[in-house]
Parts: sequence; C-alpha cells; structure tokens
Amino acid sequence: MVVDDSQLIRALISDLLEEASDIEVIGTAADGMEAVRMSRSLKPDVITLDVQMPKMDGLQTLDKILEQQPIPVIMVSATTQLGGQITLDALDRGALDYIAKPEGLKEAETTLRTELIRKIRSVATTDVQRVLKMRRERAEKRKERRDARSAAGEVRSATKAPTSKTSADLPVSDKCIAIGISTGGPPALASTFELLPDGLPPIVIVQHMPANFTKAFAMRMNSLSKVNIKEAETGDILKPGHAYLAPGGFHLEVKRHGRNCGKLLVREGDPVSGHRPSVDVMMTSAAQIYGNRLLGIVMTGMGRDGSDGCKAVRAGGGFVLGQDEASSDVYGMNKVAFLEGNVDRQFSLDEAPTLIPAQVRRMWGAACLT
Repeated sequence: MVVDDSQLIRALISDLLEEASDIEVIGTAADGMEAVRMSRSLKPDVITLDVQMPKMDGLQTLDKILEQQPIPVIMVSATTQLGGQITLDALDRGALDYIAKPEGLKEAETTLRTELIRKIRSVATTDVQRVLKMRRERAEKRKERRDARSAAGEVRSATKAPTSKTSADLPVSDKCIAIGISTGGPPALASTFELLPDGLPPIVIVQHMPANFTKAFAMRMNSLSKVNIKEAETGDILKPGHAYLAPGGFHLEVKRHGRNCGKLLVREGDPVSGHRPSVDVMMTSAAQIYGNRLLGIVMTGMGRDGSDGCKAVRAGGGFVLGQDEASSDVYGMNKVAFLEGNVDRQFSLDEAPTLIPAQVRRMWGAACLT
C-alpha cells in the first residue's frame, strides 16, 4: 500500500512498483487517517509511508498502524534536515527502513525502481513483531539510563569535555575501528554509542543513508554519546575519541596521514556493492592504512556490502566482529560476511558496548584505553 499526500508521488511510486512482477499495489491513501483505515481492511504485506502529511502526520500514522498489526513500513521522506530527523524518530518507533523522496524524474527512476523495490523485497519477510519487541526493549533501557543520569545531575552536551592528553599521546592514536551497517542501523548504533566509553580509537562509520540525512543523524548520535561524532569531511584527521559518519550519497575513504594515522577523503563515484557510501570502499581503504591496527565491525543490513571490506581487514591482519542473526533487524550484510568466512567472531547487539572496548584491549594491550 502506498501512502502519500501528493497524487503525483502516489502515481509515480505505484506505476514503478507495478513494473515488478512480484509486487502488486493493492491500495493508495492520501492521508494518515485514510491509511490507517485501509491498512486495517487490506492488510498489505508492506506499506510505503510519507513522513509529512495533513490530518495525521507520518509518525502518528505509523504508531496507529503498528498498534493494530505488525506490518513492515518503509518511510518516504523529503531530503531535508527536518525530514531526516522525523525519519530517525520513525525508525525508533518501529519503521523498518526509509528512502528519500525523489526530487525529479531521473532520480525517481533510480531511487524507486531500484532502491525502493529492493527494500520492499527485503522487509516483506521480516518478523516485524520480533523487531518491534527488540527496539522497544532497547528504547526503554535507553530511557531508563537517561532518567538515571538526569536524576544524578549528569548532563549530556554536544560539546564534549577535552581529554587531558593530546591525540598524539594516546595509545590508540595509530589504531582504527571501521563500522559498516545498513537496515536497522540508526537504532542499533544509538543503543551502542550511548554506552561506549571515550578514549577509543578513531571510529569510521558507513551507514547506508540518503544525502542530507547523515548530518541530522550525526548530531543526534553526538548528543547521546561520550564519543565525539560528526559527519565526515574531506581532510578530517582521525582522532581517538572521535567518530566520523560517511555523508549520504558519497564514498568515504581513509588516506594516510603521517606515519601511522589516517585522514578522510569524501568523494563522488559510482555505487560499489550497490551503495554509495559503500562499506567495502571504506573498509578496504582503512585496511590499507592500518593493517593489523584495524578492528572491523559489520552489523545489521540487507545486501552484501561489507563482506569484501571485512575480507580486506582480515587479510591485512585486522580482526572482524559481526552482529549475529538473533539481534539483527535484517541478517543480510553480516550474514554474507560470516558465511564467506570474513568474520572472526559474532556478537549480540546488547553486548556491543562492552565487547568493543574489550576487543580493543585484547588486540592492543590492557593499558590501551587508560
């Protein structure tokens, strides 16, 4: 079922989806109230849901639909910072995935005919009840932690307290953590970074996400984490205690800086492994710079992007952690990497905040994070 307040977008999405032999559009709705009524009677396998609509917005509509039945929902959002923020809220509340609303016919051809169809096929078989249960439990734990910090007088700030040492003095300044993640990534990363300690090696992240969404996501992550998190820019020098999120729509590469450290290059280019940014591009470049000083992590997401990157990490002497099936929204990228022998150890998402620092210590010494 296609839900959008624009008749043009409804028709565009419907027409392109109907071209796929295994997809049938069984209904369209122009507003949230109509969408709730129709979803109850039609019981579609998947719903595409506009973020900003009259009468009842996308978030309210999502809540109402999921209250009644566990239907996979893909949010369709305008490529604005506000649209990105609302979409992130929708993922926290149970939407499985999202795409950016196309701004022209050429973009519609690529975004809808390829990306949306791929995502519909991926989420159609997802156990939504299981995903909702996991996300709600994690969200509740995060709320309890925030309430506890608030009661204790702790305040999170976008401006982090400076470390007493310079980056060059820290034992982890010449090491790196590379994370690749896709479907289900924003809530998974939020639950992980909220508990990670500061003082970790530099972290480079590729989260498959449209342009203009990543800045809002980086800001949200930065507000809840001890790690300094920003959208990556060309020329950024990788520093301990900092994380760099690949901008949507661009590849992110790690280049050499000095003897043992890295700096970032944000560039255009064709999609690799079906994506831009690509986990394979980022991890392979990081492996060339850091070798056995690199920890790779592949997490929830559809497709196979990241498996070749994980292979490059291991070939360079690094270590790879892969999220397990039980804690993944979509066991795709991480499954391929595991089955192809490119993962050293699997982990549950709930153990990630303690496992990552522990693995850093195992790889590079007990005093590494002091």
